[in-house]
Amino acid sequence: MSIFKNSRSKGRFETEAFNPDKQYAVIRSSICTGEKVAGFRDKKDGHFTEVMLIRSPKDIEEFKATYGVKSLKTEY
Repeated sequence: MSIFKNSRSKGRFETEAFNPDKQYAVIRSSICTGEKVAGFRDKKDGHFTEVMLIRSPKDIEEFKATYGVKSLKTEY
């Protein structure tokens, strides 16, 4: 069971609502483990919404295509 809404293990892919006026897309990366999670950071209060675990460059491209994102910042 995955904690992420976009779990491919269930055979379906649900998209999280993304509002580019209020949020920006970002990859959050752990400096300890190297784990990467793509999601959205609220521009006003900084809240991060996890959307997808990133395991490979293909996952990054899938995230970009799904949400129409051209570039991603990486935060540590």
